[in-house]
Amino acid sequence: MITLDLLLVLVGVALFAALAWAAVESVSEDEPRAAKRLFGLALMAPLPFLAVTSLPGNAGQSSGLILLGLTALGAIALVVPTGSKHRAERDTPTTRIDERDIMFSRARLEPGTERFDAYYAEKPEHREPDDRFRAQPGLLRPGSSHYDPYMFAAADASFETIAELHSMVDGPVAPERQAPDPPAISRFVREWALKLGAVDAGITQLRDYHKYTTVGRGRQYGQPVRLDHRYAIALTVEMSKEMIDRAPRGPTVMESAQQYMDSGAIAVQLAQFIRNLGYPARAHIDGNYRVVCPLVARDAGLGEIGRMGLLMTPRLGPRVRLAVVTTDLPLVVSERDPEHSVLDFCSICEKCADVCPSQSISRGLRTEIDGALRWQIDSEGCFTYWSKIGTDCARCMSACPYSHPDNPMHNAVRFLIRNSGLTRRMALAADDYLYGRRPPPAEVTRWMDVRRGS
Repeated sequence: MITLDLLLVLVGVALFAALAWAAVESVSEDEPRAAKRLFGLALMAPLPFLAVTSLPGNAGQSSGLILLGLTALGAIALVVPTGSKHRAERDTPTTRIDERDIMFSRARLEPGTERFDAYYAEKPEHREPDDRFRAQPGLLRPGSSHYDPYMFAAADASFETIAELHSMVDGPVAPERQAPDPPAISRFVREWALKLGAVDAGITQLRDYHKYTTVGRGRQYGQPVRLDHRYAIALTVEMSKEMIDRAPRGPTVMESAQQYMDSGAIAVQLAQFIRNLGYPARAHIDGNYRVVCPLVARDAGLGEIGRMGLLMTPRLGPRVRLAVVTTDLPLVVSERDPEHSVLDFCSICEKCADVCPSQSISRGLRTEIDGALRWQIDSEGCFTYWSKIGTDCARCMSACPYSHPDNPMHNAVRFLIRNSGLTRRMALAADDYLYGRRPPPAEVTRWMDVRRGS
């Protein structure tokens, strides 16, 4: 028979075991601060339960029952579903984006050229902020504050490989058309994308607001976007937490470039596969987009657009890169299940805004922009900082509580915050305590630092 004292001891031991396990996991994740604090909690958590067992008579029994009751109520409060003030609604833009206006397009404009003069004659409001980033050394350029000839050369190698893939994003379609069953071929496409290295894949109908209005990069600059495909396949690939935790130093741009390349290679292969079946298909990869990938991925059920303007995925948060394939192959669309808990968490968290070196991430609630509720980042301020340091920063991504590894410990927390508004607030407080409100960048791993030598 289990006595009250034995039950108290068992609960105390269970708390110790759970926290000690979390501490060991943190050691394996190279999170020394979290590991130390979790070990401390593991030692302290059982003490009230053990102390109560030493109380005499009725005092011990009453205190033990109260402690167990409070523990049970706390556990129930963490798992009981509660509502949210921030539902995924009114999130469809009513206007389309001109790709010429994005920072990557504006960064390619060369002073003294006809294209440069024509753009700023049409958009004079962009000239002053763009002059500020042009006054900086630039992405992956000598003179930038985080310049490293080896890490930057590695990133350039990935971007140069992506450029070689541009010729393969589209191509001739096989004359003989297959007639696959739409559910079966949809399953094949998603599962093969995972086999090729994607973390997740989804399918949506291609909508007008997914498409840019005008091409902003490459040989077709300035031409209207013509894309009549019916479906879009979105896929995500994981960015290494080890590399992103070194943000904003060189490893982050190495990883960014690598995953743009990996996602692009998968998309190019999927598009070629579909063309081999007799259907038109186009891959949309870094530097050669006709669609806004985060919007496509969101509508394909892969996540929500968070405070930092990136896709927030269920398993990896913003720590992903995206690619898209558009096609007329008959497919079955993935049901989007809007995830209100992500938007609710982003509304209370603001860690990305706190750590942003250029203070380019907005605070507060979503506002209506182009007919849709969303958060708006200061893209000019963000890109100017990138141009100063030479990398694509990623401090926001590294600090995001959703960016923790995809493992049982963090997935248990993700499950709880998906269901409970109370747990979201408690999880945020716990994240601040364990990892810091403004977690500092991790030191560059020795193998990456060629200049330091062996």
